[in-house]
Amino acid sequence: MDSWEDMADNSLAPKPTSALNPNAKAFSFNPNASSWTPSFATPSPQPAQPQPYFQQPQTYPPPAYQPPQYSQTPAPVQQAPPAQQPPVRSAPAAVPSAPAQTQAQAAPVGPKILSLSAQSTSTPATKPKEKPAKQPEEKPAKQPEEKPAKQPEETASEPQKLKKATSSEEPAEVKEEVRPRKTKKEIKRDPRPHLNLIFIGHVDAGKSTISGHLLYQTGMVDDRTLEKYEREAKLKNRDSWKFAWTMDISEEERDKGKTHETGTGYFETPARRYTILDAPGHKAFVPSMIGGACQADIGILVISARKGEFETGFEKGGQTREHAILAKTAGVRYLIIVINKMDDQTVEWAETRYKECVDKLAPFLKGIGYHPSTFEFMPLSGFTGANLAQRTEECSWYSGCSLLEALDKAPVPELDENEPVRFPIQGKFRDMGTVVHGMNYSGSFVVGDKLLLLPLKKEVVVEGIMIEGEDVERCFPSDNVHLKLKGADDDDLRVGYVLCEPKRPIHTCTMFTAQLLLLECKNIVTVGYSAVLHLHAVVEECSLAKLLCTLDKKGNVIKKSPPFVKGGETVLCRVEVPQLIALEPFKVFSKLGRFILRDEGRTIAVGVITKVFDE
Repeated sequence: MDSWEDMADNSLAPKPTSALNPNAKAFSFNPNASSWTPSFATPSPQPAQPQPYFQQPQTYPPPAYQPPQYSQTPAPVQQAPPAQQPPVRSAPAAVPSAPAQTQAQAAPVGPKILSLSAQSTSTPATKPKEKPAKQPEEKPAKQPEEKPAKQPEETASEPQKLKKATSSEEPAEVKEEVRPRKTKKEIKRDPRPHLNLIFIGHVDAGKSTISGHLLYQTGMVDDRTLEKYEREAKLKNRDSWKFAWTMDISEEERDKGKTHETGTGYFETPARRYTILDAPGHKAFVPSMIGGACQADIGILVISARKGEFETGFEKGGQTREHAILAKTAGVRYLIIVINKMDDQTVEWAETRYKECVDKLAPFLKGIGYHPSTFEFMPLSGFTGANLAQRTEECSWYSGCSLLEALDKAPVPELDENEPVRFPIQGKFRDMGTVVHGMNYSGSFVVGDKLLLLPLKKEVVVEGIMIEGEDVERCFPSDNVHLKLKGADDDDLRVGYVLCEPKRPIHTCTMFTAQLLLLECKNIVTVGYSAVLHLHAVVEECSLAKLLCTLDKKGNVIKKSPPFVKGGETVLCRVEVPQLIALEPFKVFSKLGRFILRDEGRTIAVGVITKVFDE
């Protein structure tokens, strides 16, 4: 008798298709049978399943798609001969018939997706009866109870909203953009006054170091940034330059230790807000210093107390003298003279060295036009920070205030917001469009205002106003801002152009009459003499067209039509420029009526405009 284990090795016996069922209660077998297969090994008969759609025999090409009922003109491509249009695709004869649901599942899917009418033709008649029966039962019961009162309101309010948006809202927004002056009264300025400071003086006097340390002590530069600058400075064996690198950004300035362009910074105190202008001290970059001085309200003249450095800067050819004269000509009315490097080994906070510098500088400042009440002196150390933000105990003989205290007490110029807008362009750069920067001399404007660009005579629109990277809505007088303009190309915006109000523009000309004071000239000056004109942000070649007369200190005429003039004399002359420039007479607007003449890298004359010959 063969057992189940013997039958497992028999090749003729059918192999079980499934494993033994451990849950079976019992099983029986015939001992006389030659072969035996357990009942649980044979699978139970399963009901016949309809053949999937992709296994059904297909006829190619397949029947063409019948267009839906709602289409009025079926496409000619979709039409097919009537012989190839079977009414309904049926399953093969071998497959037993299935219920209506299985036939609906085996129906082609493509026609159902393409149109609703095709779906109704391919499905049995039982489904369309069920769906319409459900829809009227559910929807009518819900609509009168919950949604009928809301749906008409929503459908009726949506067109009204669209009409209001197209008729009333859009024109209102346009009016606000075109006429933003209605909101000027709502935009209030910070009650703390704003002042522009410029650090001037001889090269290596410590201007950038004082500026950077001032930003650090007022919290505008954090410890992590300063430590980074300190590590980078040590790699170049310049440990004392860590504060200067907060203002000197370019690699060339950091490598040589000389400022090339006027750097900017911002800090504030509980009483006031300040913008720092760090001017270069080298004589090769005096034009950049003039551009910064034209934007300043207060000048900080930095003097090095180290032996040898003060004498070099104050002697003829030094930048201490020239910077003081240029600041006075540019309109800087108040000066703070700081005697820096008092902690040096050659000085060690000596009072005698401090008085020596003061005794030489005071008479000079009086001689160039500064009244004793418009300037003051103080000792400090830019590197250690002594007497910078707080008074120091190292200088017991000094009883004055610190630099920040002196700035908070300095006089504030009177500014009127109702004056006409005067905004000279000091520079430009590309940042998602052309952005110009400069100081607003007078007046105020908001985003959306239209301004006139002179001497180009082109109207532009103010798209954005930024102060220290933050967007603001209004620009007030003396604000140093960045403007994003619309309506002018990059080539149209040039340094020296002036933005003003269209109804109150400034003068544009190529010739004007000026009162000129000659400083130091190697040769005599005659008609046809050419030099470089510095007028606010304008840097242009000019020539003397005519010498009208010479004047004395009181303004009386000494000699008419002189053939020449020399250094130290004052002359009334006519100046001519090759291109149109925007300016104002000195009596009308002082900052736009002052100018400087330079030749061969030296300042040879300063003057004011008395009369303008319009274009």
